[in-house]
Amino acid sequence: MIQVYMHNANNAWLAVACVEQQVIATSFAGIEQTALNSLLNKLPFNMPFQILSKPSVCAKNTFDLMKDVLEGNDVVNISNLAFGSLPKYTTNVLKAVMQIPVGYLSTYGAVAKAVGGGSRAVGNVMAGNIFAPLVPCHRIVKVNFSLGGYGGGLKIKYQLLLKEKRGYSGPKDVIIKGGGVLQVYPVEVTLGKVFLF
Repeated sequence: MIQVYMHNANNAWLAVACVEQQVIATSFAGIEQTALNSLLNKLPFNMPFQILSKPSVCAKNTFDLMKDVLEGNDVVNISNLAFGSLPKYTTNVLKAVMQIPVGYLSTYGAVAKAVGGGSRAVGNVMAGNIFAPLVPCHRIVKVNFSLGGYGGGLKIKYQLLLKEKRGYSGPKDVIIKGGGVLQVYPVEVTLGKVFLF
């Protein structure tokens, strides 16, 4: 049975779905029903679920991690995400994106170069990210460093990147598990562009 939990933190609704001690999906939104609907759309259609009011240890820990990501804090050791039911390519992309440090971002093309496939395939994985914001798809932008898309809206993506600004000055390479190299860039390359919301 899938256990679903909701939590309000600093005007954001966080939603988590757990099976035992594994997180099978997460979502967040400014409106409770939007966060819940987003989460429910990510759940396997053939598994029953229940919405519980008191969070399990798994859910409480996940809420804490989600709050840290949304506040722009460094988050490490996210180890209980249930990647087992996802296609291998999806898992490879999501795990690569998880290795982008706070204060940096990358492009759809750079992720594709690191894990294989094309920019559009990476974009499709990002659009279907079932672990937002723990898998920080907000850190993936277009090749020209404009924001690209984001399920929560471009204003939210921009605000998340703004909170993650660390003042780094240049790109660097991140060695991802599996041997690929992912080039990452300071978030300032995107924040420096003009955005009208």
